[in-house]
Amino acid sequence: MKKAVILFNLGGPDSLSAVRPFLFNLFYDKRIVNLPNPFRFLLAKFISKRRENTAQEIYEHIGGKSPILENTKAQADALELKLNEDGNHVYKIFICMRYWHPFADEVVKSVKQFDPDEIILLPLYPQYSTTTTLSSIENWQKNDKKHSLECNTTIINNYYDNEDFIEAHTNLTAKYYKLASKIGKPRVLFSAHSLPLSIIKKGDPYASQIEKTVKLIVKKLNIEDLDWGICYQSKVGPVKWLEPSTESEFSRAKADDIPVVLSPISFVSEHSETLVELDIEYKAIIKDGYYFRVPTLSTDLLFIKCLADLCLDHSQSPDL
Repeated sequence: MKKAVILFNLGGPDSLSAVRPFLFNLFYDKRIVNLPNPFRFLLAKFISKRRENTAQEIYEHIGGKSPILENTKAQADALELKLNEDGNHVYKIFICMRYWHPFADEVVKSVKQFDPDEIILLPLYPQYSTTTTLSSIENWQKNDKKHSLECNTTIINNYYDNEDFIEAHTNLTAKYYKLASKIGKPRVLFSAHSLPLSIIKKGDPYASQIEKTVKLIVKKLNIEDLDWGICYQSKVGPVKWLEPSTESEFSRAKADDIPVVLSPISFVSEHSETLVELDIEYKAIIKDGYYFRVPTLSTDLLFIKCLADLCLDHSQSPDL
């Protein structure tokens, strides 16, 4: 049997000139900005133009483009190798980005050429949100209908409590906690992408799944009197978002004069929000030498095993 695994990720601009269209695609998503057209279209045009220069400055710090596609390709290669180990089935991994190339429209055509017996939709979002997971799945379904891609399809909705996922995070966090402990008693901050409270109030399970992920890691760390907290980054606009903010927690740690171990808990690939926001902007708040950033899981062996097992075991059900 031939199986196609569709790895969903956010995507990112591959050049400075791609920044504005990337931002437009992001803010034109009805799961991000819930307005009818033409208002959503006009607002997306306005925001993408207004934020273009600021965003370009961010990407200039990391070589003028987002590294998320290269990161995701490395994950796809590792996952494909793992899935094809036993030789019972042929697995092929396809990367599908939401807001920049490769778009669902392009990927559906490639999958149709591959002609699989089964398709597995696997978002690189461990915690389910309507703004990420659902947005990617809906966009895929719209495009597979458009190109008449008819195939038995499995959707993996989340894996925020998967044992290997938790263990991978625990191992990395413990390693950086040990390093930070040489300076003093560290505070572990688990940083996740924030969401407007209005989305959470509509029943989005993201925040509760973030909390469950973190509590499982804290339990597995098994460190006596562990000083830890959850915080949220990347807020945009004036509406109320999930709090406390990562920035305010960094300021609090600075005031307490303690080292910080920062774990990006909702990101599994390095990109502008980890490499610039966390490692440049927020790092500048903390006392020099007091910042210990846990890397994203990326191609961590346990994380790749987690993804492979999810594809092999279709008993995963939505937790909504």
